[in-house]
Amino acid sequence: MMVALKALGLLIGLGLLVHFGIQALQQRLLYVPDTRRTSPQEAGLADVDERVLTMPDGTRIVTWWSAAKPGRPTLLYFHGNGGSLVTRSERIRKYLALGYGVVMMTYRGYGGSCGAPSEQANVADAMALYDAVRASGVPASAIVVYGESLGTGVAVQVAAVKEVAAIILDAPYTSIVDVAELHYPFLPARWLMTDRYETLRAAPNVSAPALIVHGEDDEIIPVEMSAQVASSLNGPVKRATFTGAGHADHYLFGSYETIYQWLATRFPEPPSSAKSVEY
Repeated sequence: MMVALKALGLLIGLGLLVHFGIQALQQRLLYVPDTRRTSPQEAGLADVDERVLTMPDGTRIVTWWSAAKPGRPTLLYFHGNGGSLVTRSERIRKYLALGYGVVMMTYRGYGGSCGAPSEQANVADAMALYDAVRASGVPASAIVVYGESLGTGVAVQVAAVKEVAAIILDAPYTSIVDVAELHYPFLPARWLMTDRYETLRAAPNVSAPALIVHGEDDEIIPVEMSAQVASSLNGPVKRATFTGAGHADHYLFGSYETIYQWLATRFPEPPSSAKSVEY
């Protein structure tokens, strides 16, 4: 009897060791934060404000805000798994030049935000940020949710339960588990991963118009995954793929122009505020 109990205890201990080891590995592989806190002004964005929001659990999250020009939408932007807000400063600058508002948050553990990232925390913080944007006076009809890579899984979950005008997905995936199995076939990711970001589960609840952009030679998230996401969304979808483009360089192949043109059809620019932007 004692031998059996000791064996059971050993198995439980080994199971816990494996579980927590997998969780640590998941954190290391899935989240690659730049922890440095850089202000918008240091990034050359004079018209962007930094605001620190306190989440319901007390965690402080760094966000960047810039108001939209009259008649223009606000992009609620969720970034990828690497870097931080400052590494997106150039694309922010382009959207601001067109009069769009931009609101972004750093995930927990990134760019000055407290805590550690997880799917549960990232999605909860994203929902809270949406509510803060609405409370600031931006109507739902002027909010475009924008997800980049990892952030597409966050964006889809927000748009599945919150009213938005449109959604843009930059290199979306079916689920992070599917991506993990592709790159780490020797790991039982489907059984062990807790941060799953199951886009296909949430996508049927998204009825807002959607734009998907994806490099055809994406070496991280196969372009075929965005086709599955497009088929699962419940609203009108435009999917644009770019020959020769990888995961993070499709802007060199015309993706930004595609995004700007698509937004322009949904939010026509007021005649008095027409501007030209160099790409």
